[in-house]
Amino acid sequence: MKRFFACNIDGKGRLVRGLMGLALLAGAAFSMPHSVWLAGVLATAGVFGIVEALRGWCVARACGVKTRL
Repeated sequence: MKRFFACNIDGKGRLVRGLMGLALLAGAAFSMPHSVWLAGVLATAGVFGIVEALRGWCVARACGVKTRL
């Protein structure tokens, strides 16, 4: 299990995932008046992206998917 949660992205990948997380959180804020469910899904995905950026870990790469960043 330790290998699954080991750091697997570099600084560029962390930056991209952090910006993606912030964009998803902004989308959640803008969609809140229209759909609470959509805002919740976007907020959850945004927080997960920020956690990936802070840990330096990508779930897709941990599962064996080759990503560009």
